[in-house]
Amino acid sequence: MVESAAGLPAQDKLSLREARRIALAAQGFGRPRRSGLKTRKHIDEVLGQIGLLQIDSVNVLARAHYLPLFSRLGPYNPALLDRAAWDRRRRSLFEYWGHEASLLPLALQPLLRWRMARAERGEGIYRSLAQLARERPEFIETVYREIEERGPCGAGELEAAARGTTGWWGWSDAKVAVEYLFWAGRVTTATRRGFERLYDLPERVFAPDILGQPTPSEPEAHRALLRIAGRALGVATESDLRDYFRLDAQDSKARIPELVEEGALLPVKVEGWTQPAYLDPQAAAARRIRAQSLLSPFDPLVWERDRTERLFDFRYRLEIYTPAAKRQHGYYVLPFLLGESLVGRVDLKADRQNRTLLVAAAHHEPSAKPDEVAAALSEELSVMAGWLGLDRILVAPRGDLAGPLARHHPSPIDPGPSDSGPSDPGP
Repeated sequence: MVESAAGLPAQDKLSLREARRIALAAQGFGRPRRSGLKTRKHIDEVLGQIGLLQIDSVNVLARAHYLPLFSRLGPYNPALLDRAAWDRRRRSLFEYWGHEASLLPLALQPLLRWRMARAERGEGIYRSLAQLARERPEFIETVYREIEERGPCGAGELEAAARGTTGWWGWSDAKVAVEYLFWAGRVTTATRRGFERLYDLPERVFAPDILGQPTPSEPEAHRALLRIAGRALGVATESDLRDYFRLDAQDSKARIPELVEEGALLPVKVEGWTQPAYLDPQAAAARRIRAQSLLSPFDPLVWERDRTERLFDFRYRLEIYTPAAKRQHGYYVLPFLLGESLVGRVDLKADRQNRTLLVAAAHHEPSAKPDEVAAALSEELSVMAGWLGLDRILVAPRGDLAGPLARHHPSPIDPGPSDSGPSDPGP
């Protein structure tokens, strides 16, 4: 029998509904959105729950790192996140590879130095990136000195510097070099210009109290990251926990038994899951979830597709790279969370030039009631449009939810396929 400190009954089995409620509460959906003005404190609270924000370049609707905060907080000023991430005086986040490219709390920087060290040594997945460093270390140092002398600079400026040389280093090599330096922790993101990353030295970006913290051993760092993943997921399999910070399987499998022994993870069986699961001892036991949120494809609630299917019976795939004629649901599809279920999916695009939120397709799940889903989704789309600074919503006649949804947003206009995004960054 396991015992949770947060009100969960002592048990070694969880029903699927219990697991789903635990997971939603752990991800910040266990309470209604806050009304009124959102502050930096609210953003910090969400980051404290979910641990990181994935960054992605696709901007059809909004940049990926802005959307999880909207899903949990509702409308907020994206400049608050910009300052937390890239304002030197107000920075509380930094960029590195957490779950893919990510924004992470500065307190996690020491916990990722093992990854930087592996990258510098060219171990594992970093081997090809480090090949240039092994073959031409003097070139890596040239790129490093260029950044050291220039201060914050983008890859394009390094490209320009490459053109000014005698040709012994080229743009492709310069890009590989700066990526290697970034992975190895020798340079970091000082700020962004539009969406372009500007690199600088960590000692000119991070406060001394961050860089001065001792470096944990690899096992210590892995245990700490798995604890964070456990809190963020609530209940999870080993592969779920490992995926959150993209740990290697051998590292995760070695550390989880140690966390179980110390009581930081509690073994449980979840109804319908074939793999053993682990419960966060502090997991909240929500009796009911009343969420109503659109979720980014890169939201930590759904970014691990197998877990999404296990928890919600919701098969979800991002079809950006699928040829248009073969897409089932659309180009940039957001799941719609209503209550404690994923009940629909909408293909969205922000047409900023015409100040319009385009619904290129809308589908409901077989078990959902279309009219109920459409009414709730209409409300959420209106909130999102307002947050994005868009004046109207157009619904294309595509998908089995399009008809019910169009009754809330009637328009004879078909926005056409959503195959590309706007050029301006937006929120």
